[in-house]
Amino acid sequence: MFFSVAAYYTQIRSNPTRHHHEFSYFTFFFNLTYQKTKLYSPHRHTHIYIHYLMTVETIWKSLPITEVEVSLQKVLRCGQTFRWKNINNVWSFTIQDRIVLLKQDSTHIHYSQVMKKDTNGNHKQTLDFINDYFVLDTKLTDLYAHWKLQHEPFRSKKISPFDSFAGIRILRQDPWECLISFICSSNNNVKRISKMCENLCINFGDYINDFEGHEYYTFPTPEALSQPDVETKLRDLGFGYRAKYIYQTACKFTDNTKYPDITIENLNLLREAKYITAHEFLLQLTGVGPKVADCICLMSLDKHDVVPIDTHVYQIAVRDYKFKGNKSMKTLNKETYAAIRLFFKDIFGDYAGWAQSVLFAADLADLNNGTNITDTTTTTTTTISDQIEPSRKRIKVERQIKVES
Repeated sequence: MFFSVAAYYTQIRSNPTRHHHEFSYFTFFFNLTYQKTKLYSPHRHTHIYIHYLMTVETIWKSLPITEVEVSLQKVLRCGQTFRWKNINNVWSFTIQDRIVLLKQDSTHIHYSQVMKKDTNGNHKQTLDFINDYFVLDTKLTDLYAHWKLQHEPFRSKKISPFDSFAGIRILRQDPWECLISFICSSNNNVKRISKMCENLCINFGDYINDFEGHEYYTFPTPEALSQPDVETKLRDLGFGYRAKYIYQTACKFTDNTKYPDITIENLNLLREAKYITAHEFLLQLTGVGPKVADCICLMSLDKHDVVPIDTHVYQIAVRDYKFKGNKSMKTLNKETYAAIRLFFKDIFGDYAGWAQSVLFAADLADLNNGTNITDTTTTTTTTISDQIEPSRKRIKVERQIKVES
């Protein structure tokens, strides 16, 4: 991302006995990677006014994919991931060395990046991440067609969830991030989980860069979360009992003497393992019960048929799919949990977990979950023009900044 700036300033020096104004003007042009700049004046009682026209150029690439295959608004807000921000209709997320930027129209997903300071990267690496993260080798419209047929015998409304909620697919998240995120999800809501994940990054992650006035950080490593003072800091940040769960789980991943089999490598290898093996591995970890383990299996370990069950999903099964049970049941025993999971798998097949995510999202009252950031700029005028493949977003901004000394 580069900035071209044309600016001039007016310096007004005030005298206690008489007002004397000295005006000087200058114009300068430069290109630089984004950085915060301070202006200093050697004179007391000096006001510096800066008027500038700034053009921000971000190179966008385009991926031809329709909203029925991926709906960013629905996928990134349906309760499976918690770190995406939406700022002025641009979605942003961090991976190891960059901020990934996405926006969508009816026919394309457009993607760009802001690299970690003092590093270089290319758009192909960002595209590889997008293809893997959104599992784009799976054709969602074919799955929806199958789910609609399976849903038909149970349909009680004119429009099924698979008609009204197109474009929802399960993400292939980083297993470690998914694990810690869903430990945070215990007895929690999406807005608070998102805030917890943000606090984890800010306080224990590595700084990457700024975008739209926000600082971006990586998700913290097990090493960062296993330091002696982490639990106390997390409690101070409002994590409650989850602070102990996160700290103790991180310690298990870093204590190779006491827990030689609990490593990030083995966690990632669970993608190749059978469901029961992955599930049992996860249950060793502090703060991980059957539902959290199933969320991690489904959303990061390629176990597409796994349906995480809570009382909400149980009520959907009873209300919409004639599962024999009590609608008012408050807690689920082990037998009921397993029965509902198999019940949905029998209906929807190998991608039952994906189908359940559509049913769950359709039942939510608010997919925004209060976590979208709609506008954080302080610009007075903004014009944006979009082009396709590759495209450049050009933003012209007029501002006045007053610096007092």
